[in-house]
Amino acid sequence: MTTPVPVSGLSELAGRYDLLLCDVWGVIHNGRRSFPAACEALARWQAEVGPVVLISNAPRPSSAIHPQLDALKVPRAAWSTLVTSGDATRALLAERAPGPAWAIGPERDAPLYDGLGLSFSGPDEAKFITVTGPYDDTVETPEDYRERLAAAAARGLTLVCANPDIVVKRGETLIYCGGALAELYEALGGPVLMAGKPFGPIYDLALAEAKTLLGRPLDPARVLCVGDGIATDVKGANAQGLDLLFVAAGIHGADAVNGGALDAAALESLLSMEGASAAWAIADLVW
Repeated sequence: MTTPVPVSGLSELAGRYDLLLCDVWGVIHNGRRSFPAACEALARWQAEVGPVVLISNAPRPSSAIHPQLDALKVPRAAWSTLVTSGDATRALLAERAPGPAWAIGPERDAPLYDGLGLSFSGPDEAKFITVTGPYDDTVETPEDYRERLAAAAARGLTLVCANPDIVVKRGETLIYCGGALAELYEALGGPVLMAGKPFGPIYDLALAEAKTLLGRPLDPARVLCVGDGIATDVKGANAQGLDLLFVAAGIHGADAVNGGALDAAALESLLSMEGASAAWAIADLVW
């Protein structure tokens, strides 16, 4: 286990790394508004150090996320390119075309399926399940799906989850994501496939994009991941052998931040309990 070293700003790490793989939700916005200091920090990194590749567990293709970032006032100067769990998951879905698939998720996630030649059905006729999140994440919980998922698990249907996140904070409210449904499905005995963080395919895509941006081979020791989710960002970086700057005020803020400041002892305990480690830690992402 590595005890994370507290830093006061991203600028302290500028000489150690060539590029960033930076999480989005919880680090640079909360689904309602962007965090100006974090956006400024990424823009400074891009201007003075190197590329920023945003790496998100959003279940839609990256092109569908660009307008959302613009609407939240995340400046284009703060990032070079974006890779999503949706991008990584499309290969898993294409392998299962034409289906039919039982698609669980809101209408806004429909771009995930564009051009894949999939057909859709209810759970009884489906050959597999695809999940981006609850149909209505403002009111639904995984328990609303238990009966239907149990029946699908009994049939041995594979569930492809396009967003491994369990929960995120939308504003100040915790909402369930696709990973929560996948977690329940696994508990019911059903097989689950995921390509987003912490799994390898999304990192393969992100590092390929980074190599193109740098125009030369990557040195993994000079790649820094930035994120706030232990189960996704931290464990994903750990699995890839990449250093990580943990942003403590994100999804785990209640456990790792005290009075707006990083609680180093609490963070170390939290990481230890999860069998995870981070090289660096900061309360909020700033320059």
